[in-house]
This record gives sequence, structure tokens and C-alpha cells, in this order.
Amino acid sequence: MEELRKIPGVDTFLNLIDIKNLIAGSNSNLVKYCIREVLKELKEEIKAGEKLPEQEIILSRIRQKKLSLTQKNLRKVINATGIINHTNLGRVPFGEAFLREVMEQLRGYNNLEFDLAVGKRGSRNSHTASLLKYLTGAEDVLVVNNNAAAIMLILRAFAKDKEVIVSRGELIEIGGSFRIPDILAASDCNMVEVGTTNKTKVSDYQNAINDKTSILLKAHRSNYAIVGFTEEVSLKELVAIGKKNRIPVVYDMGSGLLDQTTFNGFKNEPDVKQCLKTGVDLLCFSGDKLLGGPQAGIIAGKKALIARLKKDPMLRALRVDKINIAFLETICSYYLNNQELNRKNLLFKTLNQSPKELELKALNLQQKLLELGIKTEVLNSKGQFGGGALPGEEIKSTSLYLSFTIGSNKKRSTMAEKMHNDLLQHKTPLLSILKKGMVYFDMLTLIEEDADIIARIIGETHENIIL
Repeated sequence: MEELRKIPGVDTFLNLIDIKNLIAGSNSNLVKYCIREVLKELKEEIKAGEKLPEQEIILSRIRQKKLSLTQKNLRKVINATGIINHTNLGRVPFGEAFLREVMEQLRGYNNLEFDLAVGKRGSRNSHTASLLKYLTGAEDVLVVNNNAAAIMLILRAFAKDKEVIVSRGELIEIGGSFRIPDILAASDCNMVEVGTTNKTKVSDYQNAINDKTSILLKAHRSNYAIVGFTEEVSLKELVAIGKKNRIPVVYDMGSGLLDQTTFNGFKNEPDVKQCLKTGVDLLCFSGDKLLGGPQAGIIAGKKALIARLKKDPMLRALRVDKINIAFLETICSYYLNNQELNRKNLLFKTLNQSPKELELKALNLQQKLLELGIKTEVLNSKGQFGGGALPGEEIKSTSLYLSFTIGSNKKRSTMAEKMHNDLLQHKTPLLSILKKGMVYFDMLTLIEEDADIIARIIGETHENIIL
């Protein structure tokens, strides 16, 4: 194609003063790589029917490519959405006191797989086991890298090429199109669905049991609720069926609430310790939802079954590293003292803010913005826990909202949308709520210590919009 022949070679760009300046502030190999990558992209675009852009645009793309490689992609984002456990923003937030404590364990070397008592090789599974056994009341505990991995390990270890019975009303999607049926299939199990979406009875399970049945699986609907004409088999009832037929019962709790007393909004959420008291053989839950810690899948239950999981070859592929172990052990240690839990676990510190605290936080930020010439209004709002937990539950909160008062409705709406988008492009991105031509900042998820930087970000972005 004629257009393809117009693409300059790498040497042509290397002789340009802009590229020489770029190399001077970096290294030639990196810049050459960026040039080649941009030229590859241009070839593909031209083949798709586009024209070769102007040289200045190509140079801009090369600079942007270099910037994307040298600037850290994972960045701090200020969350003003009122969604506490924000899946897209790294789930639960971590506080400074917690991070300082964890970093002390991770600095330099540590005893990840070394038993200090005997001076020989140890097991990484031992570090969190004792503490989690105490907190959950389980006979034994095993930690893997996430809850999907936990349920997969259990299914492969006990039900490979066999049948697993599960209620149709519990064939949940965890998120990102990751579904319980997919996990069962990937674990080489044969799924047997019983009941209907809204009604499953004890007899449904009992009638489906045969000599190929290896597990009775129950999944907590942690990210949605079914109301109305419904019926489900309780965990206690399912355990009774399992014992009667000598079939293990596995409960995928998902969210993983350790203690009902941590927040009064958890009244309808299952408690790990209470669930284990039903006699369930194994249950698993996440570390980064209601626990308030890092990504992890925690398996708790009968010692003999956990022992089998520890010997499964798949465990090596699913094991946690020293970073997650340090984070998990530290966050769990706070559950030994409620004061520490509410002070150092930022999840519960956020959840337990009083209406007065939220209002004062809003008024403080409002005053800082007023000093910058930006008028806002304070109003009551409703936050959410998020992260696929506590479906339908709302948390009383307070928000500031910023509306543009100049121009037509369409123009004001366009300015609000640009404000929302430009806040995300700031060197410290701030995620707001864009709703009906206004920009909202929910106090529930904003940290008081960040008030000055939040005001500065909003001020700089607002000034650019008005200009």
C-alpha cells in the first residue's frame, strides 16, 4: 500500500531533535523500543484503512508510550464514590498504621518457610493457621491465593470426575463473568442442579444423591438477594443431609464475616464461627471483603479434610506468598482487640463513622473549596459496602455536590462530565460520582487526612474547566 510506504524508519526518528532530547533524559534502548511499537501500531491502523498522521502526532505518541512505561501504572486513587469495598479500586482500603506494621515484617528476610524453633525448614501454612483457628473455631485452616482458588482446590481434591449437588438458586456469578458452574467444570466435576431459582427443598437434595455424589455444595448469595415466594435449605439442614448420607458438605461463604459485632449492618450476614458450629465439613471465604485484609482464600473446617488439601499437588500453584501472609496475619491479629480493629483496620474505621463525623468532614472540605472560589452544597447520601457483599444494604452518608450554573442545561451537563473525567486524569486521580449533570463527592470513603490534597485536585481541575 502507498500509505504504508510513507511510514518513516526508526533511524529517521532517531535523528530528530525531539527524540534526541527524549534519549538524553532516558536511555536509547527504551526510546528505540517505543518508536518501534508506535510504528507497528501505525502499520496496523493503516491496514485498517486509516491515514498516516502528522509527524508531531507520531512524536507525541512516542513520548506517551515512553511515559506509560516509566510511570507506574498502579497508582493511588482517591475514592469519592461512597462504595467502600470498591472492586475496581483494589477492594478494601489499607490504613497507614496497618501498612507500617506489615512493612516491618517484610523488610529484608523473614521466616516464610523456616521453623525458628528447630532451626529447620518449615511450612508457610503455619503462620496464620493458629490465629485463624482461634478466630473461627475451626479444627484446622488453610490459606490459598483467593476464594475461587479455595473452592477449586476443594472440588478437585474431593470431587474430581464425581458429582457435586448444588441448588439452582446458588449458581452465582462472582464477578468478571466468573461463575460457580465454570469453577465446577474447571475442577473436573459433574454439576447436579437441584430445585428451582427461587425454591429448593430438602427433598431435592435427598432425591439427587447417588453413589457418584461426592459433595453437597452450598454457596452464599453474597452479591444479590432473592425475595418473595422463596425457600432454601439452611446450612444446618444441609449438614444433616450430609451426615445421614455420609457425604461432605462444603459452604462457599464468599464474603467471610468473622465477627457480627464489628458493624451493626452485618446482622443478616452469616458468621464464620456460627457456620462452623453447624458441623459443616469445610467452608471457604475471602480475605479482602468483610475480613478487611488482602486477597486470599481461607479454607476452614475438619482437620482430616484440610490435611488432604495440604497434600494435594494443586496447592503449590495456589499458595500465598510472604506479602499476603504478612498482611493476613496482621489484619487477623486486630480481631483479638476491638479497639485495634476499629483503629487500624481501615474497613471498620470507615464503616463505623458517625453521621456527625461525616457531616464535619463535608463541611471541612466545603470550606477549603470555598476558599478556592468553588461553591458546593452538602446533602445526605447513601453509600454501599460493595465488593459483592451486603446486597441491597445502604449506609447513611453525607456528600458534597458541585453543579455548574452557567450556560444551558446541555452545557452544564457537558462541563460536569468533563470535570468527572478530568479528575481521573489528574496526577493523583480522584473518582467522583457523575449524576444528572452534577459531580458528587461522598464523604464515606474519603479520608480526613486527604482533605487538603482533595481540595487542591478539585480546585485545579475546576479552574481548567471554567477557563
